[in-house]
Amino acid sequence: MSILHDLLDKAVSMGASDIHIKEGQEPFLRLQGRLVSSEFQRVEGPHLEAIVEDILPPYMQEKYATEHEADFSLQEEDVGRFRVNIFNCKGYPTLAMRHVKSDIPTFEQIRVPDKLKEMAYVERGIILMAGTTGSGKSTTLAAMIGEMNRNLNRRIITVEDPIEYTFVDDQCVITQREVGLDTLSFSHALKHLMRQDPDVILIGEMRDAASIETALLAAETGHLVLSTIHAGTAALAIPRMLDVFPSVEQPQIRMGIAGNLHAIVCQRLMADTQGGVIPAVEIMINTSTVRKIVEKNKLELLSAAVATGKQDGMQSFNQSIYELITNGTITEAEGMRFATNPESLRMNLKGIFLDEDSRILDTEL
Repeated sequence: MSILHDLLDKAVSMGASDIHIKEGQEPFLRLQGRLVSSEFQRVEGPHLEAIVEDILPPYMQEKYATEHEADFSLQEEDVGRFRVNIFNCKGYPTLAMRHVKSDIPTFEQIRVPDKLKEMAYVERGIILMAGTTGSGKSTTLAAMIGEMNRNLNRRIITVEDPIEYTFVDDQCVITQREVGLDTLSFSHALKHLMRQDPDVILIGEMRDAASIETALLAAETGHLVLSTIHAGTAALAIPRMLDVFPSVEQPQIRMGIAGNLHAIVCQRLMADTQGGVIPAVEIMINTSTVRKIVEKNKLELLSAAVATGKQDGMQSFNQSIYELITNGTITEAEGMRFATNPESLRMNLKGIFLDEDSRILDTEL
């Protein structure tokens, strides 16, 4: 266990976001989005199994024995808190560990648009954080809960797998539940959630029909629901939700989304010019145009609605990245790596702006 302690300590001191431990190889760290060597010795199978036996919580032992996968949180003394995923590879356990910072970040610290701070004061509806793994979704949601906790009087209940950020009650009463430790499953927790008098519900991830249906029901009855979803853009999040349901149920769910969605925010973490990271942020607000697109099932038009919705607080990835390049926060090369449409961004940087999205909306709606 001392080797793991030393490895985690080094990772935290270097500012690594993730630690990867695989049998027969030296551990690797993720620094500013890139994998680098930890310069630790290779971890052989028996030693790796001993590490897993030491850190695996009792409530996860049966699950790991039968499913060969487990998610849980680890508090390493004098080092910090980590989100841990263990899975088997060629018969041996493999660890992916993410360092979870103990301080609740503010919106100013994570450098996201002011529109996200405004969302913390929304009273009802669904706000989704979209993006790939490691894009900062959980951190932005933590900033949102932190903003509420400092300034509002709300009852907040979270269901997470596992808990990442730990909140201390300030102006809000916050109850955090971890799947496996505090409840049997997401579906079990969500079934009883509405009886627990929440004002705000945080569902760790929209992963199945039960979580989506619970979110819609909660929003319909006047609650604010926060959650994450794996989707590459804000526009793709709605089709991803619908795909969970049989085709015969999709029209009803789509109408529920149209009526209860507040916003979808999507992030991509990029390296800035100062050696840190900053998110490019795409924002889709459920305006009358967006609602009409969803109701009419013309979801292919959502990207155009985002790109033309600046007056409503919306912005596309290209627009976000353009601003970060022009103000010197990121390099042009870094922006091109993460742009949804690099050629369009290249034209924008030359001063050429086409209004194709507005034409598409005028023609199709």
